[in-house]
Amino acid sequence: MSKRITLDELKSYLWNSAVLLRTHIDAGSYKQYIFPLLFFKRISDVYDQECDAILEEYGDEEALDFPENHRFAMPNGYHWRDVRSVAENVGVAIINAFRAIERANVEKLQGVFGDGAWTNKNRLPDELLKDLIEHFSTLTLSIANCPEDELGQGYEYLIRKFADDSGHTAQEFYTNRTVVHLMTEMLKPESSESIYDPTCGSAGMLISAIAHLKAQGKEWRNVKIYGQEINALTSAIARMNLFLHGVKDFYIVNDDTLMNPAFIENNRLMTFDIVVANPPYSINQWNREAFAADKYGRNFLGTPPQGRADYAFFQHILKSLDQKTGRCAILFPHGVLFRNEENALREKLITSDLVDCVIGLGANLFYNSPMEACIVICRMNKHPERRGQILLINAVNEVTRKNAQSCLDDVHIKKIADAYQSYADIDGFSKVITIEDSKKNGYSLSIPLYVREVVSEEAVDNRSVTECAAKWLDRVFETRIAFEDLKSLIGGECDEG
Repeated sequence: MSKRITLDELKSYLWNSAVLLRTHIDAGSYKQYIFPLLFFKRISDVYDQECDAILEEYGDEEALDFPENHRFAMPNGYHWRDVRSVAENVGVAIINAFRAIERANVEKLQGVFGDGAWTNKNRLPDELLKDLIEHFSTLTLSIANCPEDELGQGYEYLIRKFADDSGHTAQEFYTNRTVVHLMTEMLKPESSESIYDPTCGSAGMLISAIAHLKAQGKEWRNVKIYGQEINALTSAIARMNLFLHGVKDFYIVNDDTLMNPAFIENNRLMTFDIVVANPPYSINQWNREAFAADKYGRNFLGTPPQGRADYAFFQHILKSLDQKTGRCAILFPHGVLFRNEENALREKLITSDLVDCVIGLGANLFYNSPMEACIVICRMNKHPERRGQILLINAVNEVTRKNAQSCLDDVHIKKIADAYQSYADIDGFSKVITIEDSKKNGYSLSIPLYVREVVSEEAVDNRSVTECAAKWLDRVFETRIAFEDLKSLIGGECDEG
């Protein structure tokens, strides 16, 4: 059956599958059940489409069994239609199909369906599972009906909706896509490059890099994708996401990046052309002692404080960059730019001349958090004219509200990207500083120290109390730095006297 599915139809179809689960399971668990069923339905329908094409071309049913004619192996008795025909113990049938498909595709699909409690009839009675299966059966998710890019958009929509609906679990697997697009635009990935995300979540940043190449009309199938994710379910979602977007050459590993980095060559960290990341903010449950004696040399700037692992991830990323082509964009809390307890690490970072640009973002760009974040861009081989310098961009006002969420519009992304490209002072927006400038400010990169906002008298302040409080804290820090400088100056004059 061939019927092209519109994006609106796809979104409605996907979200209504989740609606069926309401009152049965917590919203935070939707993804544990909806994503595997969606993926199961997709590969079954694609397999059927391949079978139709094989029969049309060869007219021989024996050709249906040739592995080279299929993207995935579909073991007999475990197709979607086989599960659909089951009347009772539906959860058992689903689990059996998942495991059989994983065993038949070990290299590609091992563990991809996760470990949902499908056989728990208190949570998922047969009637509910039958309703879900019948709902998914209303559309045929073949590539002809639903091309990879469109299904990928639908999948991203579902991720975003789950983030909206589940609240506290949102940031585990969803980063504001407009921020991700900005990061990709700054790095400008090229064909045949390797791209790595050490805390990849649902792989949104990796997919954004592929989307950038597609939009530029450049070859993207020769890009090598690597990711690591500590959460088993989220890593499975990442693999499904990449598959559904048509990406085939990827490696996603479920493990702790700080404790057990997955990508090693000759007892050293593998290096990549591009690293994009949104590490978990300021975690305190990590093995600081092991990192202090890291065998891969990831503590070259020093060992971060126990209460904040930000610079542990930062150093891991820098160590993962190719010496010639390596560049990264990392989403961090503003604190990495000025916190006292990380000052020694920050000094070594700045004097190493790896930091190329710091972008201060506006508030409310992250689910359930009014915090302002920043993007730090580093390059292992900076342009000669930029060496010894850092561009600071104050983009806190480059934000808009849509559907109760903050985001960056295309005009905001272009303004920030153009400023980065020009690498020049723009009054109230960007400032090129030297390493010596940062030294005078105690190696702080707090953007308000260097870039003063230009505010007209007519400007109306629409910020919330929380946003104002966050801005006030920035100003307090700025004042404290200035006060310390003044004390130092006065002390020096007294000594001379």
